[in-house]
Amino acid sequence: MTQLDVVTGAFGYSGAAIASRLPSGGHQVRTLTGHPGRAPASTPIEVLPLNFAAPDELRQSLTGAHTLYNTYWVRFAHGRTSHETAVTNSQALFTAAAAAGVQRIVHVSITNPSATAADSYFRGKAQVESSLAASGVRSYAIARPAVLFGGDGVLLNNIAYLLRRLPVFAIGGNGSYRLRPIHVDDLAALCVELGTRQDTVTVDAVGPESVTFRHLVEEIKTAVASRSALVPVPGAAIALLAGALGIMLRDTLLTADEYRSMAAGLADSSAPATGTIVLTDWIRDHSNDLGRHYASELDRHFRS
Repeated sequence: MTQLDVVTGAFGYSGAAIASRLPSGGHQVRTLTGHPGRAPASTPIEVLPLNFAAPDELRQSLTGAHTLYNTYWVRFAHGRTSHETAVTNSQALFTAAAAAGVQRIVHVSITNPSATAADSYFRGKAQVESSLAASGVRSYAIARPAVLFGGDGVLLNNIAYLLRRLPVFAIGGNGSYRLRPIHVDDLAALCVELGTRQDTVTVDAVGPESVTFRHLVEEIKTAVASRSALVPVPGAAIALLAGALGIMLRDTLLTADEYRSMAAGLADSSAPATGTIVLTDWIRDHSNDLGRHYASELDRHFRS
């Protein structure tokens, strides 16, 4: 009998990478999405709305599924959506999964979550992990990536976009804070592997390379042949500069909390590598593509 798995956001970024791997293992895929109208007409994936406000509907949408791969979250507050509402929505999803008899949940979290974190992103992620542990689902796995790259990822692409076009690129402080990115396909492979297990486990999802933010920018600058000058500025100025650029681009580039968390080292990990794709090699291999077009977070997640 074919196993049914549910992926939240199977037409998004990490959700799409996960969903694309499941059919080769003989799994049927259903997605719960906040944008069902964006599903390709020819998709073999069963598409249902992700309706947190209707518990019975949410439970029915998960009925019959063996494993739930959960990528749902919000990067920043926008309109009536916040990290606090994302926590509440995640709790509703886990409660519905337990009621529907889902056997296992593979949840995508973040490196270094903490219930006492100053940033509501990392604090909310810790609250969601606690809710998962208390949900009553038979077993679960948590994958904790820091920064994702590859595919149609936003961060590296938009750094390259700015480096291609601006005479000056600002770096907060000396840029010595480290990141441990993982390729989205490596994250997907890890999640699918975790889905085949039965133990309850938490794993940092990290690539083989840890780099400073300045080194990351320098690698991208070299790859795209940018003449932009890299200029260190006080960390407090980064959100102001990002906000000004965001107004011009009609997007949110970087929030003050995101910068502070990155500068505090929360996007780094000393855990063994779970991915194999080397970040700097990938940047060099994609030098012709990076930053040719801007990738808008607001267009992807909030605009129709």
